[in-house]
Amino acid sequence: MTSKSVKQGEFYELEVDSDLQNSTAYNDDLAPTKIKDRTWSKWNIAALWVGMSICVPTYTLGGVLTAYFGLSVTEALFTILIANIILLVPLTLNAYPGTKFGIPFPVLLRSSFGMVGSNIPCLIRAIVACGWFGIQTMFGGLAIHLFMSAISDGWASLGGVGEVIGFFIFWALNMYVVIKGAESIKWLETLAAPLLLIVGIGLMVWAGGKVSFTEILATPANRPEDAGFMGYFLGGLTAMVGFWATLSLNIPDFSRYAKTQKDQVIGQIIGLPITMFFFAALGVVLTAASSTLVGETISDPISLIGKIDSPVWVAVAMVLIVIATLSTNTAANVVSPTNDFQNIAPKLINHTRGALLTGLIGIVLMGWELLKKMGMLESDVSVESMYSNWLLGYSSLLGPIAGIMIVDYFLIKRQHLDLVALYTPSSLYPAFNSAGLIAFAVPVLITLMALNVPSLGWFYNYGWFTGAFTGALLYFILANLQSASANQTDAVAS
Repeated sequence: MTSKSVKQGEFYELEVDSDLQNSTAYNDDLAPTKIKDRTWSKWNIAALWVGMSICVPTYTLGGVLTAYFGLSVTEALFTILIANIILLVPLTLNAYPGTKFGIPFPVLLRSSFGMVGSNIPCLIRAIVACGWFGIQTMFGGLAIHLFMSAISDGWASLGGVGEVIGFFIFWALNMYVVIKGAESIKWLETLAAPLLLIVGIGLMVWAGGKVSFTEILATPANRPEDAGFMGYFLGGLTAMVGFWATLSLNIPDFSRYAKTQKDQVIGQIIGLPITMFFFAALGVVLTAASSTLVGETISDPISLIGKIDSPVWVAVAMVLIVIATLSTNTAANVVSPTNDFQNIAPKLINHTRGALLTGLIGIVLMGWELLKKMGMLESDVSVESMYSNWLLGYSSLLGPIAGIMIVDYFLIKRQHLDLVALYTPSSLYPAFNSAGLIAFAVPVLITLMALNVPSLGWFYNYGWFTGAFTGALLYFILANLQSASANQTDAVAS
C-alpha cells in the first residue's frame, strides 16, 4: 500500500498507509497535523506569544541592556522593540511550511539537512530548550515555595528545601500540560494571556505612584561620554534577537495548528513585539521602584513580590506568576525538544517519552543549583549568570539554521515539499545533505574563531545576524551547485 499527499485548499494533508506506518522515520506524533486539527486562530497565536513573553527573563532584559550593553533606559526599550520587530521576519517565514504542510520543526529540517543530518540542528536546539526549561522551572518552583510560605509558617521554615520541593511540583505541572497535547497548551495560553496582561497593567499602575516614569526614562547610559551609540545598540540588538532565536527555528511546531497563513502572521505581529516591549518596560520601572518599596534594588519580580508585607497579596501574586511561568515554559521550552528527541528514533521515542526526556535533562542541567539550595554544594555560579551568558551566547549560534531553513524552503524548494518522502529514508531527501551541514558549520566555526581573533570580533558580536546571512548565502550557493551537478549526472545517464 502507498501513502499519498492530498491538497485541500491552501493546505496539504498526508493519507498514511502501511508503507509509512512501517517507516523508521515516521510516528503519529511527528506526522503532519490533520486539517480538522488546525484550529488555532490569530488570537490563539497572539495568546501563545503573550503567554511566552511574560516571564522573569523578559522582565530583566531592560536591566541587562543598561548594565551590560551601556544603553540608557530609553535606548534599551527601543532596542527591545526593534529586535522583536526584526524577529517577526524569520518567525513568520519559517512558520509558513508548518502551516501549509502541517509538519513540525524536525521534519522540516530533513529537507535542508537530510533525514539523519537533521538531528544535528535538532539536538542543538533541544539542549538550549532543556537549559531554559530548567531555569524557568527554578523560577516556577520559587513562586510555589513563596506561595506556600505565605500561607504556612511551617513551609516557610523549610527554606531552600522548600524551593527544591516547589521545583519538582512545578516540573510535574509542566509535564502534565505538555503530555496532554497541543489543545492543552492552546487552552493554557488562551486562559493565561488576558490574565497576565491585566496583572502587568495593574503592576505598572501600582508602580506609577511610587516612581516617576519621566525620571526613569531620562536615566542616562553608563557608557563613556565620547562613545558612539551605534556599536552599543547593535551589540544589544543582537543579544535581544538571540533571546527568541530558538523560537524562530521551531515555530513550525505551533504554526502547524494554525487555521490559515494569515492567522499565523497576524497573530505573531499582534502578540510578540508589543508584549515584549511592555513587560521589559515593566521590569525597568519595578526594578527602579524596588528601592523605594522594599529598601533595596531587586531585579527579580518573584523576589520583589515575596518581600511585600502582605501574605494575601503575596499568595495571589505567586499563583499568577506560576501561571505565567507555566505558560512560557510549556510552549517555549518543552514542545520543541519533545519533537526533536522523537526525530532521533521515532519508533522508540513518542511524544510522552520525548517530554519526559526533556524534563529529565532539565533536572540534570539544574542539578548544581538544586544541590546548592539543599546545602549540599557550594558554587558562585548563579542562575541569572547562566541565562545571561551561556544561553544567550549559545543562541547566537542558531542564526545559521534560521537562514538555511528560509533559503531552502523559499528559494531552493520554492515552497514545495514531498510529504511522503520526508518520512521515507533513502528517498528524495538523503540521509545527510552536505549543503546544509557545510552552510551551518562554516559560520559556527568562524563565530568560535572570533572569540580568540580580535579582527573577527565583529562576527561574534553580531553573531545571530552574521551567522544567519552567512549560512543563508552559503546554502544558496551549495544547494544550487548540488542541483546543477545532479542535473548533469542525469543528462549523462540518459
